[in-house]
Formats: sequence, C-alpha cells, structure tokens
Amino acid sequence: MAGELEPLLALAVRLAREAGAIQRERYETAFTIASKSQPIDLVTEVDHACEAHVVGALARERPDDAVLAEEGRGEDLRHARFRWVIDPLDGTTNFAHGYPRFAVSIGVERDGEPAIGVVYDPLLDELYHAVAAGGAFRNGRPLRVSQESDLSRALLATGFAYDKAVSAEDNLAEFGAALKAARELRRDGSAALDLCYVASGRLDGYWEHKLKPWDVAAGGLLVREAGGRVSDRAGGDAWRSGRALVATNGRIHAALLALLAAAGAR
Repeated sequence: MAGELEPLLALAVRLAREAGAIQRERYETAFTIASKSQPIDLVTEVDHACEAHVVGALARERPDDAVLAEEGRGEDLRHARFRWVIDPLDGTTNFAHGYPRFAVSIGVERDGEPAIGVVYDPLLDELYHAVAAGGAFRNGRPLRVSQESDLSRALLATGFAYDKAVSAEDNLAEFGAALKAARELRRDGSAALDLCYVASGRLDGYWEHKLKPWDVAAGGLLVREAGGRVSDRAGGDAWRSGRALVATNGRIHAALLALLAAAGAR
C-alpha cells in the first residue's frame, strides 16, 4: 500500500466501526423517521447521528479533504486531492423496519480516482476494505470473486430506485428476465453489501438503476480489487456516474449486460 494511504485507511476503518457501533446500539430501538425525495426514501435520526460522527471526525483530522456525504454534511471542496464519499447508513429502510441488512460505507478518492473502500456490517461484524492495486479483504482475509461462468448457474442481486412507483425506468422488466435466466435472484436493500458480496463470491453479479456516488464508492472498488468488473449498462467504465451500475465476477459480465439490454429494450 502506498504510504500516504495507510493513515487514511486506518481512519476510514476506525470511523466505519464507530458509526457501526452507533447503529448496533440503536438497532430495534425507538428513533425518528422522516422522508426525503419520495415517501419511501427514508432517513432516520441514526443516519444523521452516524454522519455527524464521521464528518465531524474528518473536519478535525482531515480538514483539507473534500467530503461528499449522503445527508449533506461536509464540504465537497473542488481542488482537494482527497475526497471522502460517505453513506453513513446504507440500507436505511431495512434499519427502520428492523430488517438486519445495513452497513456503513466510506470511500476515499485520490485525485478523482477510487483509492480506498471500507464497508462495515455491524450486526455480522464483517469489515470489508480495499485499496487501489492492493487487493480486497474481509476481516483481514483476501477476497476473490466467484469463478462461475454460466449465467444460468449464477446467484444475482438487484435493487429498485426510490421513484419506482412513478418512473417508467423501474427495473421490473430486467428483474423478470434475470429471475428466469439465473439460478436465483435476491433483493436485499443495501447496494454496499451487495457489492461486497460480489467481491467475496457470495454473489456472482449485481445491477441497479440510479445509484449515487456514496452507494458505490467503496463497494465498487472492492469488486475491482477482488478481480471483478464494474461498468455501466453499456459496458463503459462509468460506475460513479449515477447511471445504472452492473458489477459481476467478470465471467458473466457480457451475458448479464446482454440480458439487461434486451429486457430494457422491450
């Protein structure tokens, strides 16, 4: 690992664990819940508490770095060399319902490129991390994507955007096509964890529409460093663009892209 990234990784890991401890303590307790862009786009006081903790620590310890956080804290400085991209609680709807699938996601970009990714699942105590050109790990053990090359034997995952009730781009046609083509399909409500599961070989592929940078900044790097492939729906290298994202073990990537393209064109 490049020397300048070592303290940033240590800080990201520490902050992810600390935010995860807040989530673990508040899980299945009483907390306030509000809506954002759509009635089903939830935010809780725990999201805000986790983000305040992480962004506050960065303001003290890395004041010259840019910060892009889902709930709006921090300052996305234009000329900063390092940018922290934070989802303080990925899987808010799950958390609000007591469904145990959520995580902290922290990505760090250096000169505009992914450099560090950290995702922490506080209930399973699984800490995922990756460093550009340094590999991907879960609780310190190296990760590799699966070796499955046949889409019909693949386990896939997907998700749905918050505007699915009002948008024609609702992922339903793609969902139906993949459900019939693959061995099985999951929808578990945390993009960060879905990407970690592709990186670790638990899933063979994952796609979703309308993701934000904080959804994929950490998990996308984990997939790449574990030997997988991340692209947009056209196969381009644009996983941080906000367009639909496809992440696989690489071996089924072309087949999944073709399936999604055919379904979306109907």
